[in-house]
Amino acid sequence: MKKTYIVGSTVGLALAGAVSFAATDSSTVVSDDVVAEQRATLAKTTNGAGFGPQSPRDIDSAAGENPRQFEMAPSHTQMNLCNIHFHESAEHKGGEFTTFAGNGDGKGTGTGFAYSGDLSDAELAPVEGEFGGLQPGDTIEVHYVHSTAQVKPGPTLGACLSESIKNPQLRVETQVYVLVNDESALDFVSLTEIDEVNGFQQAVNIPTDTGDAVQYAGSTTGPGYNEQGSPFQVSWSVRPKVAKVDIRTVGNWFADNVFEENHAHGVRNLVVNPALLSKIGG
Repeated sequence: MKKTYIVGSTVGLALAGAVSFAATDSSTVVSDDVVAEQRATLAKTTNGAGFGPQSPRDIDSAAGENPRQFEMAPSHTQMNLCNIHFHESAEHKGGEFTTFAGNGDGKGTGTGFAYSGDLSDAELAPVEGEFGGLQPGDTIEVHYVHSTAQVKPGPTLGACLSESIKNPQLRVETQVYVLVNDESALDFVSLTEIDEVNGFQQAVNIPTDTGDAVQYAGSTTGPGYNEQGSPFQVSWSVRPKVAKVDIRTVGNWFADNVFEENHAHGVRNLVVNPALLSKIGG
C-alpha cells in the first residue's frame, strides 16, 4: 500500500538515536498541537543554554539569529568520508522537496518533506522485493558524513571520531533522491561507492548536477532532538535538486554495506525558531 502524505500546516543527520521509518496510518498521526508542544519544549530547553545553530531547516530561507559561530569545515574533498545513512522523507525543506509529508507519529516516522515534482505511472509501479519498507515514489535524504579525523568509513557517528581526535570538524554532503521503478535510473550502490582520492576516503559518485549546494552552519539531526538541542557542530551542504534512483539498487545496498545500514532513519522536526538557526551567507 502506498504511504499517504498528510498535507497540512508545517508544524539527521540521525547519527544518534536514529529510528526506523515505516508507513504511518492515520490513527498514529499526531496533531499540530503535539508538534507545537515539541517545538515549545525545544525552545525552553535550549533558551540561554548556549546551543549552536540547529538542523534541519528550510534551505530556501536565509534568516537566522543564533549567535554561536564556529569555523566551517573544509571542502569534503579535504576530509574523510566516515558514514553514509539516509532518512525518509527529506529532513530539510526547499528546492524540489517541499511537499509536507505530515506530522507523522511525533517520533520521526511519517514526517519530513517529499519530492514536489511529478512521476509517471511506470515509475510508481510496484516492485517485487523488500526494500526496508520503502516503495517507488518515496523520497530519501542521504547524508554523506565527512570528518577531519584520520578515520575510515563505518557505522554511526563513532566512525567519524578517533582516539586521537574526539572533536573533529564534521561536514555533511546532502542529496535528496526519489525512488522509482526504473532500471535506467541511478544506481544507489554506485552513488555510495567509496575510494581513496589524494589520501582521503571519498564517496566518489556524489551527484554534481543537482544544483549549487546551500552551505550553512548547523547540527546533527534525528528525532531524538525534537525536544532538546544537538550539541554537535556540523557544516552542511544541501543540494536543491532531486535525482531519481532505481529502488532495486537500494535493496542491493541494504544487503551489503560497510555502514551496517538496513533501513531509513527517522526525521527531526524542521527547526523554525530563528534563535536556533544560523544566517545563511552571514
